[in-house]
Amino acid sequence: MHELSLIANLFEIMEEKAAEKNAKKITHVVLQVGKLSGVVPDLLITAFDIYKKDTMTSEGELTIKEVPLKILCRDCKTEVVKDDFVFICTKCGSTNLKTLSGTELYLEKMELEID
Repeated sequence: MHELSLIANLFEIMEEKAAEKNAKKITHVVLQVGKLSGVVPDLLITAFDIYKKDTMTSEGELTIKEVPLKILCRDCKTEVVKDDFVFICTKCGSTNLKTLSGTELYLEKMELEID
């Protein structure tokens, strides 16, 4: 489960940023997770809940925003949101595609409690 190591790295970043702001607690965290990121959102939530114990995020919540897989056909210029991972343009059948979104995995927002 590589989600646990991702969460461990996330907590390092969050605690560093919280310390810069002299925060008392981290109350809410929002992550953007792309469909093609290789990360399972449910496992991220589980890892977050395990890792947050005895940290400044112990009472914090995690929200995950799933980012759809969006591609651009370089041949016909069609943009398509894909529900599957079949990389073929639905309009012209080309495989000359560019991924526009869906690979993201980043911290969008972190809410802090400051004294």
